[in-house]
Order: sequence, then C-alpha cells, then structure tokens
Amino acid sequence: MSDTAEILDQAARWRADGKGVALATVVKTWGSSPRQPGAKLAVNDSGEFVGSVSGGCVEGAVIGEAQEAIKDGKPRLLDFGISDDQAWEVGLACGGKVAIFVERVE
Repeated sequence: MSDTAEILDQAARWRADGKGVALATVVKTWGSSPRQPGAKLAVNDSGEFVGSVSGGCVEGAVIGEAQEAIKDGKPRLLDFGISDDQAWEVGLACGGKVAIFVERVE
C-alpha cells in the first residue's frame, strides 16, 4: 500500500469514528523542498496526524492550520518560503518554497 493510500485510509477511519479531519497536500515546490507535490498529511481534531508535507516547524504550522480548518470549514493555501518572515519563524531557511493546500474532510 502506498503512503498516500495509508494516509487516506487513516483519515477515513477517523471520520468513521466521528472525528473532525483535515487533509494537507503539497501542491507546488520551488528549489529545495523535503517533500514533493502530492505529499499528504492528515490531521484529526485531537491533534493526531499521519503523513508528512515538509517536516520540522513547517509541519507544526500546517497541523495548526489544519485544526483551524476542521473548526471553520474554510480551505487554505499556505505558502512557506525563504522570502517570507513566516518561513524564518518556522525554519524553512534552506532556500526552498512550498505551497500546501489544507481542507476539511467531509
């Protein structure tokens, strides 16, 4: 089974158990990036997660946004990169950029 299939299966199990779930997907990268487009991360409303979209502090920021998406139902397109103040805050100082789409799973 692929990583993506395992991540989606876990998200489906969480939903079946009545948990709120969000899915984050890498949609674009520029330069150095630890994960490629299509990489996924599923998060539930208890803070449990499976998969990876970046690693390190970027992943922590994405998990936080995913939990907000679970609460408010609004999708988000997150951009992290060397030119952003937020990139320095979350540790993406390697020169790469990454765009991550986060949405609540219904």
